[in-house]
Amino acid sequence: QVQLVESGGGLVQAGGSLRLSCAASGLSFSTYSMGWFRQVPGKEREFVGAITWGGSTTYYGDSMKGRFTISRDNAKNTVYLQMNSLKPEDTAIYYCAATSISFYRSLLSGKNYKYWGQGTQVTVSS
Repeated sequence: QVQLVESGGGLVQAGGSLRLSCAASGLSFSTYSMGWFRQVPGKEREFVGAITWGGSTTYYGDSMKGRFTISRDNAKNTVYLQMNSLKPEDTAIYYCAATSISFYRSLLSGKNYKYWGQGTQVTVSS
């Protein structure tokens, strides 16, 4: 059974930082690209970023570039999302997801991810 478990969310002031983790089990982690998405209730899910299976390539949503960094440790079956210079508009539930696809355009859409975590809340106060 595949499980993705996010952690590290919480409340932070604007300008602060958080590091989210997503621990994976039940899948061959090093063969999956991993993505991060976020969602505010009542709004569409938003692509945050993704990292290919080997960790050599990362992609980010436009509003995250320069502030967020995705990394992975295949030995620990874990992917990370380092978020700096947080803004109130970054407040959302953050989800990690896994896909066997590595093609850039496919990584942007949540429809192409097979496995999802339960999400972790990030709240940025002004």
